[in-house]
Amino acid sequence: MSEEQDVINKLVKWAKRKADIRALLLTSSRTNPQSVIDEFTDYDVIVVVKEIKPYLDDESWLGEFGKILVLYRDPVEIRYGYERFIRVTQYEDGLKIDFTLWPVDLLKHVAGMEKLPDYIDDGYKVLLDKDGLTRGMKEPSYRAFVPKPPTEGEYLQFVEEFFSNAPYAAKYIRRGDLFPLKGMLNFMRHEKLCRILEWEVEIDHDWSLKQGQYGKGLQKYLEKEIIKELQKTFEGGGDETYWEELYNTIEIFRKTAKEVGRGLGYAYPEDIDTRVMKYLEKVRNLELL
Repeated sequence: MSEEQDVINKLVKWAKRKADIRALLLTSSRTNPQSVIDEFTDYDVIVVVKEIKPYLDDESWLGEFGKILVLYRDPVEIRYGYERFIRVTQYEDGLKIDFTLWPVDLLKHVAGMEKLPDYIDDGYKVLLDKDGLTRGMKEPSYRAFVPKPPTEGEYLQFVEEFFSNAPYAAKYIRRGDLFPLKGMLNFMRHEKLCRILEWEVEIDHDWSLKQGQYGKGLQKYLEKEIIKELQKTFEGGGDETYWEELYNTIEIFRKTAKEVGRGLGYAYPEDIDTRVMKYLEKVRNLELL
């Protein structure tokens, strides 16, 4: 794994030598003082350029920061009237950078806003600004994703919604219908149970904590007994069990995907499969630490 300052230095050095890159901003967890950072924390980087199209058409620039393991391509979207796109890039050495490409005019627009967009208000740091584009930009409040207490009506509705899902789960158990059963149990656990636990934690911390996606960071605020109970809802609990569940899921997917590929006349991408499995083994064996 790379040290944070080494990664930032490499990003800035790269941006400085590219004439069409006019600014570079680091956002999200690595700029929010509440966030707990470790070696797996992403680097969320906004790259501000004269034209985004060259970076969209030719992705070779992503290789500047290491050998790519897998890449997720978020499509071009419109933000405040301007096009932007994201490349979520996982490198083989464990480094993960989520690049967001903005045109210069989009940064000018955001810099002049009275209220920053949530994903910027959550935290940002200007790494490079060749033209003073961020001059006068509002400081982040770091409270964009801190929830507000629910009203009584919202609370009652939430509790009822939780219990309204339970009969579905019971029905799927009786039918032995695995996919909707797992989907419903996961929904109840991730969307409902997680939220109510977050609310409990916020009460204890005067509604001041940023809530992470999928309950990220929640566990460190929970009592040990609650964690033990939660583990029972994850089919056995324990790291080895979770790894086996992950690998079993991948194995079923792999076999099925190969059959589908053969049926459609498509080649299964063995290289991605092999590279990702090697990476998972490194993470499992802590070889990236």
